[in-house]
Amino acid sequence: MPADNDRAPIRIVVADDHPVFREGLIKLLEAKPDLKVVGAAADGADTLALVSKLEPDLVLLDLSMPRMTGLVALRELKNQSARARIILVTAAIDRTEIIAGLQLGAQGVVLKESASEVLFKSIRTVMAGQYWVGRNRVADLATTLRELSASHPKPTRKQFGLTPRELEIISVILAGYSNSDIATKFAISEKTVKHHLTNIFDKLGVSNRLELALFALHHNLVEAAVPAENPKAS
Repeated sequence: MPADNDRAPIRIVVADDHPVFREGLIKLLEAKPDLKVVGAAADGADTLALVSKLEPDLVLLDLSMPRMTGLVALRELKNQSARARIILVTAAIDRTEIIAGLQLGAQGVVLKESASEVLFKSIRTVMAGQYWVGRNRVADLATTLRELSASHPKPTRKQFGLTPRELEIISVILAGYSNSDIATKFAISEKTVKHHLTNIFDKLGVSNRLELALFALHHNLVEAAVPAENPKAS
């Protein structure tokens, strides 16, 4: 088996909006001969551009970033079929975010406060094709997801203050309806649809349809999306 020095280093993009943490992490990683930081980003949108340009082996992705959150960036990276493996880096382990991140395709979740050896172990575990959560390697992802879901009850709809009509609109948005399709389906104007969307965005703290869809899926806002259809054809 070849020594680590004989292998090409793992090419890493670091994405974090805190410059002190980001620079410290870069220095920590580059102290290891088998790790090489090829790029750094301060928000989700720049992360997507860097990954597309540099095609790294691994992305260390902060969950809380401006312009585009880590989960939204993760979703976009997977939609773009980026080959990079992804470890989510977070200040606190939130089970909802862990479940969402693993379901969206992340291979690891690591706390920012973790010891450096934990970070290095997580990187090598993920690059070996396995999963890592917190301080441990995950042998069976499906079992881990079931256990996390069972120990973290899904929030009820009431706590978000959504009306029945707003929940209906969220459901058809998940099914791919445009504003004009929604207006036709519910016999309302597009102006009214936009008004509903503004209220929904404000209540849930999201800024666009992608973030809304992620939030709705992660928090079980609707039982199932209505199959897409062409309302004008009915």
